[in-house]
Amino acid sequence: MAEVLLFHHAQGLTPGVVEFADTLRKAGHTVHTPDLFEGQVFGTVEAGVEHARTIGFGTVVERGRAAAAELPAGLVYAGISLGVLPAQALAQNRPGAAGALLLEACVPAEEFGGAWPAAVPVRIHGMSDDPSFAGEGDLDAARALVASAPSAAELFLYPGDSHLFTDSSLPSYDPSAAALLTERVLAFLETVTP
Repeated sequence: MAEVLLFHHAQGLTPGVVEFADTLRKAGHTVHTPDLFEGQVFGTVEAGVEHARTIGFGTVVERGRAAAAELPAGLVYAGISLGVLPAQALAQNRPGAAGALLLEACVPAEEFGGAWPAAVPVRIHGMSDDPSFAGEGDLDAARALVASAPSAAELFLYPGDSHLFTDSSLPSYDPSAAALLTERVLAFLETVTP
């Protein structure tokens, strides 16, 4: 079974993020869900992003690194939207990463020091018409990552335009897309070894 470090999105550690983590736990995986916002949860993505700007995106990444420092190597780093920042930084730079799950966001690999490590399998998931994922460069970054690391990387696109479609506690939740994503995530976790 995999050990996963899951980072929440810009609205915080919502009940939907906890529910997603619990689904992975019920399948036998160990899942850690650090709170990068120190207990704050926001009613909108915009308010959460503004908070992240205020504390600094670098602080978000550093809080993610601090959470990982308390855990062993061999983790799967997972992030939802904003949570992709620390997940991707750790997957690319912390030795021993078992894999990465980049949900609803992707950053150019160059932002975290260069090419994606060939030994670290990564799965990227997002909606094809999500203004945040498809419209702000994340989809382009995902396609570039897959092209540069074809043996390690795979991109899954879901029909629709919702952002945070995986969070069951938000109005943007898409049950059918989230169920398919969860099925694919669980299948991926079965393949990774530390």
